[in-house]
Amino acid sequence: MYCIRTLKKHSPSYLPKPNKQTKMDREKLQKMASAVRTGGKGSVRRKKKAIHKTTTTDDKRLQSTLKRIGVNAIPAIEEVNIFKDDIVIQFLNPKVQASVAANTWVVSGSPQTKKLQDILPQVLGHLGPDNLENLKKLAEQIQKQVPGAGSAAAAAAQDDDDDVPDLVPGETFEAAAEEGKAAA
Repeated sequence: MYCIRTLKKHSPSYLPKPNKQTKMDREKLQKMASAVRTGGKGSVRRKKKAIHKTTTTDDKRLQSTLKRIGVNAIPAIEEVNIFKDDIVIQFLNPKVQASVAANTWVVSGSPQTKKLQDILPQVLGHLGPDNLENLKKLAEQIQKQVPGAGSAAAAAAQDDDDDVPDLVPGETFEAAAEEGKAAA
């Protein structure tokens, strides 16, 4: 005996049955697609925006490297001045760490950038006799800069002679040439 069954055409159970609620119109679908797009037209759609690394990860990486080197904190330092040309970077009450074996010094805190002339009276008390030569050189440089401004003005006056003279109203080239011939 043969049993013949009629198979009904049906969709698998994991697919939703089509009805009005599951069908989306094109406008609604485009709104949803544009909401997940991070760039403009033609860019890749992403579910969420990529978050960039913050500076805290860099700080943690730096601290772990310093720990590996073996830096030790140096207490009771009130001020650190770093001199570069005519600029001084000044740290007040910094956290100073050092590793002599690795020749590494770490100064952390809030820096202030100042001109050397502004901070010179404060620094003079800290300098010892071994820095006397450097102080003399610094004084000479400052003196050279101050008279240098006067010589720059004189040089500008000399350059003024080479410029085209200003026009005098009522005077023409022909009249000036005739006066020159008459005087000669």
